[in-house]
Amino acid sequence: MSEGRILAASQDGAYVVRMEGDVRLNLCTTIDEFMQRMFADPEFASVWVDLCDTEGMDSTTLGLLAKLALEVHERYGFRPAIYCCNPGINRLLTSMGFQQLFDLHEEVCERTPSIEEIPHVEGSEQAVKDKVIEAHRVLMGLSEDNRDRFKDLMAVLECG
Repeated sequence: MSEGRILAASQDGAYVVRMEGDVRLNLCTTIDEFMQRMFADPEFASVWVDLCDTEGMDSTTLGLLAKLALEVHERYGFRPAIYCCNPGINRLLTSMGFQQLFDLHEEVCERTPSIEEIPHVEGSEQAVKDKVIEAHRVLMGLSEDNRDRFKDLMAVLECG
């Protein structure tokens, strides 16, 4: 699998976030800081996520995506879209309950020519740990299955 990268573009408050390769917790600070900047944009109007070039993603990344959807719904009253043509990733999204958070599209989205890589942001060990815990709390809040799936991990993270 290729190393993960996060790309984004925006125009007139409409945002596109593309995740490529194997997206893991080493990108959680990058993703979280981008989301904060996006929500601070007074022109923010929409966001959709392009996972067509995503080869893999960990539960921290999934938790951050869930956080994105919950925040969009709470602040703006709509569900963002995810476009993904990878059957494995689509099964993962469905198994995590993402159909209740996002409009899921199992197709390639329109490509944005002006999309650029978001610079990687290094987080301190504690900041990354905090984001991992937060992301998993969000996932656990989506379903009983997720609660069972991540309870042991959370016990270890919260004790350490």
